[in-house]
Amino acid sequence: MTVRIGYAAGAFDLFHVGHLNILRHARDNCDMLVAGVVSDEMLHEVKGVDPFIPTAERADIVRGIRFVDHVHIERVPDKLAVWREVGFTHFFKGDDWRGTEKGNRLEREFAEVGVEVVYFPYTAHTSSTQLRRALEVASAETLYDRELRSESA
Repeated sequence: MTVRIGYAAGAFDLFHVGHLNILRHARDNCDMLVAGVVSDEMLHEVKGVDPFIPTAERADIVRGIRFVDHVHIERVPDKLAVWREVGFTHFFKGDDWRGTEKGNRLEREFAEVGVEVVYFPYTAHTSSTQLRRALEVASAETLYDRELRSESA
């Protein structure tokens, strides 16, 4: 019997239920789950964002999830290079990638090396981007309130 090694990657910054869902679904569809935690440098390079939580702490959080067998820190954007490092048989991704140029390219590249791309429902009502925006708004309001108080003092 072939061991199904799954790989689910993400920033896992501001960990939320969408992250938990993809890891849970991934674990249900493989024998061993490796979670890829994208490094701070990669997030900055690829997405142009700096995480709130540093790589090592995000990796510790993900490592603590019972669905996760191993954690791999992603330091390169090339998923085939990551596959060569990890050796997974199944790559898990949110279905917001399905049918996109990036998703189709990923499927083609992985098909050439025998890796199956499996999509799971994207948790649309909660995302790190939404949480990041909410924190920025809250921070701006707090700063504005402090400035008003200092002007009236």
